Amino acid sequence: MSAVGFCGNWIIVTCDKKLFAVHTKEAREPFVFDCSTAEKKPKNTQDEKNRWVVRRCTSLVFTQAEDELLVADKSGDVYAFSVVEPQKEGELKMGHLSMLLALTVSLDDKYIITADRDEKIRVSHLRSPYNIQSFCLGHRQFVSALQILSTHPHWLLSGSGDGTLKLWDYESGSELQSCDLRQLDETTSSEADKDKDPTVCRVTSSTDGQYVAVQCDRVPILQLFTLTQKDNEKLVPHSRISLPCCPLDVNFDPEGRLWVLMDSSDAPLQIYSLTHSSWECVAHVPELNRVTKAFRPHWETLEASLRTNNRFEQLHKVTFDNVAVYLQKKQQRLEEQQLKRSGGQRAKCNKRAKKETEAVTQPFA
Repeated sequence: MSAVGFCGNWIIVTCDKKLFAVHTKEAREPFVFDCSTAEKKPKNTQDEKNRWVVRRCTSLVFTQAEDELLVADKSGDVYAFSVVEPQKEGELKMGHLSMLLALTVSLDDKYIITADRDEKIRVSHLRSPYNIQSFCLGHRQFVSALQILSTHPHWLLSGSGDGTLKLWDYESGSELQSCDLRQLDETTSSEADKDKDPTVCRVTSSTDGQYVAVQCDRVPILQLFTLTQKDNEKLVPHSRISLPCCPLDVNFDPEGRLWVLMDSSDAPLQIYSLTHSSWECVAHVPELNRVTKAFRPHWETLEASLRTNNRFEQLHKVTFDNVAVYLQKKQQRLEEQQLKRSGGQRAKCNKRAKKETEAVTQPFA
């Protein structure tokens, strides 16, 4: 799994088992952390650097106050790790009956919002997660992406394996708008994928809240939306960016430019900037050259198979038309019974006719 994010002027990129942090404005030494050295939990020793959860981590986020790190794992639990007291054990905050796939918190740190494989989005109180504020229900497949808009703190965007992007008033759980992204099916990378709904794997918004970028898994197109409060259309399609290959992740930097992490060793990063109402690729900028130079040596050591794997393939639920199968089997049973009845009636008729023939031909005593 790969991701790109920003912390001030630092760009942070994760790929496979490495994490990189590069300063975009100054020629500083990049930070590189190899996560493979922390794969196994030490025995009988106090680990001062790593924090452990029971199952594999699926999503994590800092609270807005940056005093806690919230971690969701594969079993459906959420743990809170203190930033103020780094040696403190993680606290189990809440749990789902299904695997958690996305996690975020409201801008006022009042709510924790979790999404799972069973199409549910749960809005709970952060300090008392057993108090559920609402459920946002409407997706037909697992919910894979969540995003709260900075300029609309009560709006939540969600993406799903059903190929839709939905806008919610999350406190009430009411759906404000739904956008179908299935027109992107024409650009899927394989013939097998054309019969499936595109999976939304990333929803991100610019710092000023004016633009929203949506990335679908294994689709070389990014869909851009603008936000408005006019009429019923709050999400308005703005433009589409065609990419030379499938993106691994996308994110806006503090200046409103869109950075795209590409599945390409030749050009692992691209920047798109809004120019004359359209998003154009900008190649010659100092930040891109600085980050790419620091990033490229590590990129070449990664295995391409790990980057191109579809991590959502096993999450889609398979539906069976049990009614059709039942009706088919019922029809077969009726036909078999009808054949048996017809065969039995013919046998009786033949037996009766044989007796009548014997009675006629038998001589009188």
